[in-house]
Amino acid sequence: MACQSQQHWNRRTLLTAGLQAGVTAAAATSMSWLTPLATKLAYAQERAPDSQAPAKSVILLWMQGGPSQRDTFDPKPQASELYSGGVKSIKTSAQGVRIAETLPLMADQMHHLSLVRSVVSREGDHARGVYNVKTGFRPDPTLVHPSIGAVMCHQLTDDLEIPRHISMLTTNTPARGGYLGDTFDAFQVGDPQQPVPDVMARVDTERDEKRRSDLFSVVEQEFARGRLRNLDEKKTLHQLSMKRAVRMMASSQLEAFSLKDVPQTKKDRFGDTSFGRACLAATQLINVGVRCVEITLGGWDSHINNTPAQASRTKIMDAAMSSMLAELDETGLLESTIVVWGGEFGRTPWLNSTSGRDHWPHGFTIALGGGGIQGGRVIGETNPEPDRDAKDETADVVDPHAVEDIHATVYKALGIDYEQEMMTPVGRPMIVAQGNAIKELF
Repeated sequence: MACQSQQHWNRRTLLTAGLQAGVTAAAATSMSWLTPLATKLAYAQERAPDSQAPAKSVILLWMQGGPSQRDTFDPKPQASELYSGGVKSIKTSAQGVRIAETLPLMADQMHHLSLVRSVVSREGDHARGVYNVKTGFRPDPTLVHPSIGAVMCHQLTDDLEIPRHISMLTTNTPARGGYLGDTFDAFQVGDPQQPVPDVMARVDTERDEKRRSDLFSVVEQEFARGRLRNLDEKKTLHQLSMKRAVRMMASSQLEAFSLKDVPQTKKDRFGDTSFGRACLAATQLINVGVRCVEITLGGWDSHINNTPAQASRTKIMDAAMSSMLAELDETGLLESTIVVWGGEFGRTPWLNSTSGRDHWPHGFTIALGGGGIQGGRVIGETNPEPDRDAKDETADVVDPHAVEDIHATVYKALGIDYEQEMMTPVGRPMIVAQGNAIKELF
């Protein structure tokens, strides 16, 4: 469950080689772990925003189904009702930034977030769009790319007793480790009002320890049966996985998943919903050192009756997301935690014949802030009433940014060299992110 880290050499790494050359042989023998650590820190120094320490964690608020930018962070009240859907805009705590009236609580937190209103993608299908936004790459039949959380855990090291990459309320598309390996898959949990399953012993400590000892022996024998005589545990990692599971079961850090000791007044602010409880739990998980928490809120696929359908989602999102930002800010965690909000694409700028909005990857919104990313800014712009018959759907998008640019921006804030190449199991070099960090956000 714990994440691993590997060192990958490229042209940037060579710049730090001089630092390592001065280490004596004796020091290298006794403190060999400092060499890759020094390299990672040098990367962080170079890639992080000026005068800002690299971010440590990411919370990804995943809006499964494709949220409507017109009903959330890019309303167009000046447009006709066919385009606006009748949704008005409201002022926010960020000067000059207006968002949809459906998010009154978020309006008070917008100084923490910036909006990229001009995100473009070539993937208008749900499955392909999810893959694209979660990994920063288009689907490839020969390779599965890792998600942001997997790359973080691969590149950044620490010693945590619970998983560092977590997916809460996930549907059928949890964040994956891809070619980095299943070790980097997100650990999936449900509503925090329920305990994490299968981690609590049902017998006393002495009996539980005996069971574990006996169980390990049985499992090891069964696993080895029928396999090669000289079983390579380094390749199977089965013993390591069991030890990590036992370590997690005994850890006090498991309490970070639970809300039993949280005052009811705080729970009420986040909302009596699974998404609200997950956002509250995420602040606790980040506080104990979890690197990446992904939280899913579904139900955004509004092909019919878009406005009321989106409003039912924004009501849940508004209470939870605004309270989460406020909590992170109050505890000082927002300085080191990047918050990203978005879905696989947006929705059409116009209403269809059933008053719904269809899939629209040609100019939608992703919100992000915290962790050194400046808040209160708007990047890009979309036309209030674009031509429905235009051959180039992105022609009216001002300052377009590909999904890949969002990934590069997040990695830059984390101090991760997003231009480095990681090696796949078949020896194929793959760049961490294909895009370019959005400089205006730093």
